[in-house]
Amino acid sequence: MKAAAFDYVRPASLPEALRELSDAKPISGSQSMGPMLNLRLARPSRVIDVSRIADLRSVTASGDFVRVGAAVTHAEIEDGTHELLRHPYLQHVASGIAYRAIRNRGTIGGSLAHADPAADWPLALSALDARLEVAKAGGTRQVRASGFMLGAFTTLLEEGEIITAVLLPKLGPTLRWGYYKLCRKTGEFAHASAAAAFDARSGLARVVLGALDGPPAALDDLARQIAQRGPSAVTEDALAQAVAGAMPNADSIDRSIHAAALQRCLAQALGDAGTTQA
Repeated sequence: MKAAAFDYVRPASLPEALRELSDAKPISGSQSMGPMLNLRLARPSRVIDVSRIADLRSVTASGDFVRVGAAVTHAEIEDGTHELLRHPYLQHVASGIAYRAIRNRGTIGGSLAHADPAADWPLALSALDARLEVAKAGGTRQVRASGFMLGAFTTLLEEGEIITAVLLPKLGPTLRWGYYKLCRKTGEFAHASAAAAFDARSGLARVVLGALDGPPAALDDLARQIAQRGPSAVTEDALAQAVAGAMPNADSIDRSIHAAALQRCLAQALGDAGTTQA
């Protein structure tokens, strides 16, 4: 099937793009919107290509954050193209997204805006407590990555708004992290996933469960216990309780798969400490 007819616009600047967005759909790598257009799940009268806007392609340091333009591709993060993004956590996450052909074009902002519950960046950035910069013709605002996704394919974006950047906390050598997902085969979306980030210097302690029916779920009690007690807090009972609280309507098989992903994620973050008995 082919897409319904639409007008194509490639603005030269971000202000120009924002002026055009009131009755149009933005695209960048088109790895999500492209299939939706072809299947006629989306039928915009106009498409605004933002992939080459300089403001959306840059990576800069700003205070305690690194500002990552929304049109930076997964492959650029994977390859360490930008010095400020050369961190094992970011490169590990990026390298596991779909296939290289998709990573070459797909963008971090596009993934977040599409809001697939099984996608990598909504989960990975929630674990870092990152912020998103969102803009429209009338101004700019910031939102937490953990609260941006409201449900499957549903976000806080209002009419005429786009994600312009991700604001990452600067990641240093003291960050202990884990990221694990279970897929039926390489390149597919995750059936279960989890991310964890602990940094004693900044006080960051987050554990997040992904590939749910809706947005990633922060396991705050578990993260707090691990920050206080270390690996001894990672028991089978603690994992089971955390997973059950995040997905109360799931069956036992689905819960056990998510618990396995969570355990392996925490083993990464805590130095392969493993799970202890309760």
